Amino acid sequence: MGLSAATAAAARQFRLGPRKYRSGVGKDEHVSTDASAIAAVPATPAEPAEPAEPQAVLSPLTKAAIFLVAVVNQDGGSEAAAVSLCADVASLVKAVGFRDLNGRLTCVTGFGASAWDRLTGLPRPAGLHPFREILAGNRHAVSTPGDLLFHIRAARMDLCFELASQIMTRLAGVATIVDEVHGFIYFDERDLLGFVDGTENPTGPAAVAAAIIGGEEPAYAGGSYVIVQKYIHDLVRWNALPVEEQEKVIGRTKLSDIELDDSVKPTSAHNALTTIVVDGEEIDIVRDNMAFGHVGAGEYGTYFIGYARSPATTEQMMTNMFVGSPPGNYDRILDVSTAVTGCLFFVPSQTLLDSLADGDGDDADTATMIQPAELAGDGSLNIGSLRGDA
Repeated sequence: MGLSAATAAAARQFRLGPRKYRSGVGKDEHVSTDASAIAAVPATPAEPAEPAEPQAVLSPLTKAAIFLVAVVNQDGGSEAAAVSLCADVASLVKAVGFRDLNGRLTCVTGFGASAWDRLTGLPRPAGLHPFREILAGNRHAVSTPGDLLFHIRAARMDLCFELASQIMTRLAGVATIVDEVHGFIYFDERDLLGFVDGTENPTGPAAVAAAIIGGEEPAYAGGSYVIVQKYIHDLVRWNALPVEEQEKVIGRTKLSDIELDDSVKPTSAHNALTTIVVDGEEIDIVRDNMAFGHVGAGEYGTYFIGYARSPATTEQMMTNMFVGSPPGNYDRILDVSTAVTGCLFFVPSQTLLDSLADGDGDDADTATMIQPAELAGDGSLNIGSLRGDA
């Protein structure tokens, strides 16, 4: 992707040169085979000269999505290839999305903590760390592997599918896909439990304030943090509950999506426990959850994805859900829903993402893109799954 001279110059301020330079988390020293270069490498990335452009974190909700979580091989060639792909994702989106300009194709790229250290050589963003598992009674927010997240969205699944195939071509022999989920909008923005999902999502300036890093981390302004969890629902058990009981679990009416009055809403209701108030102000995140499922396998689920300017907000929501607030007053949705994945990623600004690969981000040669005929013989993308049946 071509950058203006000013933007390219600003982006280069983030770079620490060759991939052999590595920054220790919370340290000022760097490892290099060139002693003279060490002194020239700053301990923290410089603040960009002009506002950084965010990735498509705040794109409008779409009817289709594919979530890919990858683990990158731990060798220099694979890591370099993964960085090159990440810097080229915007070019791939442009090439695939040009087939239908009304398809609203986007892709957000995120880095896990270990991958950020290995692939970028930059100091770790303040809120980036391995996903913190939570175990309370029989409720378990699991922590699962994840170096890279590709959150692909479009109005049409075929656009998502094509972009995923192009990403997979670049990752062949470089990384393993440990989770792949194809999400869809279920009727009027409902999850498979039958309730509208995301009603309280902020919009406009409030969404920017909730999800996009600002002056609190100037070197990473324009970035975001994202937590993903894949939940599997026991719909037989859920549907056995009377609607009135379901509504108390969620905290809203099922048909009209109206929030229950506090006089009848339990303190354990989902929307009560996931409301975070700090110094009298409600702190929001931006969700883009999607329904998914495999009818033949009896798998029905919700893919939770929450963007925030600090992961602490989402982590507090999860603590309230799994441990309870106060402890023991947990989210009863967990009686029928099981989290089978859990990852935290940092989403760098588009400006920083473009600058990660060597060079100034010239347009990728889209002639190297595979065509459908070049897929595996069975028509698949050769993509695996953490559960083996996704």
